Amino acid sequence: MRIRTMFLALALMTSGAAWAKLPAPSPEAAAKAAEAKAKADEAAKKDAELLTRYQDKAVANYKRNRGAGGAQKTSNK
Repeated sequence: MRIRTMFLALALMTSGAAWAKLPAPSPEAAAKAAEAKAKADEAAKKDAELLTRYQDKAVANYKRNRGAGGAQKTSNK
């Protein structure tokens, strides 16, 4: 019983440290984070555009080669 009480007290003491708030970032750090976020957003937009373009290209290739016997089924008999 005594050990359980000690573990409970220890858990309560350490959980307070986990909920502590971090200090607010400096204006320089906030500006740097905003700049990094803007760069990441721009890169994600560019990647999405490239993905769309290559997906369209793959669909066009599939439609073009579908009738030419591009995808044939094989049987293992």
